[in-house]
Amino acid sequence: MQSELAIVILNYNTCHLLNTYLPSVVKYSKGHRIIFVDNASKDDSVNFIQENYPQIEVIQLEENYGFTGGYNRALKQIDAKYYCLLNTDVEVTQGWIEPIINLMQSDEKIAVCQPKLLSYTEKNKFEYAGAAGGFIDYLGYPFCVGRIFDKIEEDKGQYDQIREIFWASGAAFFIKSELYHQFGGLDENYFAHFEEIDLCWRINARGREVAVVPQSVVYHLGGGTLSMQDARKTYLNFRNNHLLLYKNLSLGRWVVLAFMRFFLDYLAAFMFLLKGKGADAKAIAKARVDFLRMKKKVRPLRKKNMEHTICPSIPMVYHGSLLVQYHLLRKSKFSQLRLSSKA
Repeated sequence: MQSELAIVILNYNTCHLLNTYLPSVVKYSKGHRIIFVDNASKDDSVNFIQENYPQIEVIQLEENYGFTGGYNRALKQIDAKYYCLLNTDVEVTQGWIEPIINLMQSDEKIAVCQPKLLSYTEKNKFEYAGAAGGFIDYLGYPFCVGRIFDKIEEDKGQYDQIREIFWASGAAFFIKSELYHQFGGLDENYFAHFEEIDLCWRINARGREVAVVPQSVVYHLGGGTLSMQDARKTYLNFRNNHLLLYKNLSLGRWVVLAFMRFFLDYLAAFMFLLKGKGADAKAIAKARVDFLRMKKKVRPLRKKNMEHTICPSIPMVYHGSLLVQYHLLRKSKFSQLRLSSKA
């Protein structure tokens, strides 16, 4: 029998987080299935769940398939109307589910939703990887309502209206299950980082919508599996950003943008060198090389995306330059940007 909502928590070696964050999920998700998916962890995660939370279902994968592969394999085994993909380092609050499910039930066009994400360590501030919903500028730089580059705003209720967004955070990602499978799920070429933006881009391009519901609030630690300061994260962010643009832009737009990003990427690498972060500078160079090697592999996916695109011009794309607004005009708040009236 199909359940309404399945809360699916993907884990890899985060046993040290479970005792802190799982209690809130269990307490405030009564009546809904909670499924713990383990990506072949080497720690004691599975035993911890089985001994302390027998009501949580467990799916054990035979190897670490990453964020994308882990979820794709697990969700094929889960029959539910809605999925919530939830990180292991998220603390939820009372009533976090109902506002989102109510909106998704009331509007057929909405395929994906996210709650308002606040920082677990500074609970009056937005959280870096999602905040109050994600956007992207025309150069391919993602940003959030409440976070532009490294500038994170304090939550004062200024963004508490339900709004359409370009992408939802993978930390707490609600999606209609039928559309998850219909649109191909998460692209496993990404392994981790940018995969939720890629899926949301496909959803937008095919005439569906993504929304943030700030009446639902969760707290996210962030960096629970990969530190913000890790050169591996820099590598994945740059490589996957190029995959994202190549897969989803028309050829003409991609060629122009690739030319511009060549200079911007190496400028970023140079700035890392000036800060003494040589590993991050090398990560950017390697990311560009590896992306070029992957182009042939992802070309069929790009072709499929172009064939199924019915909305090539998406209103939720910011057509200005975030770099100019932030670094030259000193605009560091989302409210200072001029986006589409729908945003």
